[in-house]
Amino acid sequence: MSARSEPVLRAPQSRTEMGPVSARSLPPLGPTRRLKVPRQAERTLDNGLTVIAVRRPAVPLVEVRLWIPFGRAHLARAHLLAQTILSGTETMSSVQIAAELQKIGGGLSVGLDPDRLTLFGTGLATGLDRMLEILAEVLTDASYPAEWVGVERDRLVDGIQVALSQPAHLARIALLKRIYGRHPYAVQTPDPEQVRAVRPAGLRTLHAQRVHPAGAVLVLVGDVRPERALDVAEKALGGWQGEGQRGDVPPAPPLTSGPLLLVDRPGSVQSSLRLALPAVPRTHPDHAALQLANLIFGGYFSSRWVENIREDKGYTYGPHSLVEHSVGGSLLVAAAEVATEVTAPALLETNYELGRLATVPPTPEELEQARQYALGTLQLGVSTQAGLAALISTYAGNGLRLDFLPEHAARLARASADDIAEAAARYLAPARAVTVVLGDAERIASSLATLAPIETAPVPS
Repeated sequence: MSARSEPVLRAPQSRTEMGPVSARSLPPLGPTRRLKVPRQAERTLDNGLTVIAVRRPAVPLVEVRLWIPFGRAHLARAHLLAQTILSGTETMSSVQIAAELQKIGGGLSVGLDPDRLTLFGTGLATGLDRMLEILAEVLTDASYPAEWVGVERDRLVDGIQVALSQPAHLARIALLKRIYGRHPYAVQTPDPEQVRAVRPAGLRTLHAQRVHPAGAVLVLVGDVRPERALDVAEKALGGWQGEGQRGDVPPAPPLTSGPLLLVDRPGSVQSSLRLALPAVPRTHPDHAALQLANLIFGGYFSSRWVENIREDKGYTYGPHSLVEHSVGGSLLVAAAEVATEVTAPALLETNYELGRLATVPPTPEELEQARQYALGTLQLGVSTQAGLAALISTYAGNGLRLDFLPEHAARLARASADDIAEAAARYLAPARAVTVVLGDAERIASSLATLAPIETAPVPS
């Protein structure tokens, strides 16, 4: 729920106004470095918690990542729990928790997505024992004091209301509902009135039901000896128990295309374009080729889509496409904010670029540039303690381990132009897209109707 304002766009009046378009001269690509994967140690404790530890001694710190399966929880309670789980325990206030963490140069934060609750932070490697002791106390003894819950409840309501005024967020809400129907992923923004109704007792009940070690994964990366880190984790968290239900998520329904959904936002000076296309999980044989196909289409600044509707035509500042992986399934989502008067032309060019990639293989130069970008991103992702911890945690959440990384890099390295063309034809054909446009229906409906059948809906509330 981002509160940042959306830029107001206008269409250029002429090619002269945009300035001359010239070919960009790019430096030659360097050789691909061999991907080195550090050794990891792993242990599953008697309570069901899996602990993964990796030594990365670049700086005297340790990264801590704990994720807990948390799908299908009461949405308003889940979001408020994430904001208040660090508000105190039976023996420590929130201020005392923060002070104890500061003594070891550390801190903890909390995140929530439709699949999991995540507690993460950084501290001095010498303070790992204490950090995990504090984490264990929060997990087993969080108290959810009424005063703190009241403050955070009001803050959460304010944040939701701000988000519901943002076109990009409203377009995302409409897209999720269109894609997922009755699946738990369909609604990811809590209703403000439901948030206002949450009380501390409800948070304590949800904590008892869902914050338990079965199926959870703790990742430790830093200047630590892996076996000792496992011992420290077992000592601190081995007593964490819980008999509540697991927060597993059912498989997402298959993506079904249909009429373009036009979400009417009268008076809007720009339109939000959202397209969802099928994708595959990381372990699927097509994943590497699809990742490269997405990069060539719109996944980075040198992509065809960016070149077309940003650089050449000036319809938007930042079109972007991304493969989104969730426990329930994977999707490719393309997003752009465009001036109202060029809504239909921008959608036409978007479908053109999807269709072109689905029917015409990329050039050798396009493929190699996308490949180098993908491989370079992998290298950067494991070059820091935080990046490595995040990657290990993400992989573990999908049943993978770090040894999958070289395998994926090898798939990226050997994917051919024909492989990418086949993946694009299979997944990126515009006929397979779910399309949502949020904007002023009175001004854009007739032009959009020339491109596709339309259904109109009011702005989500």
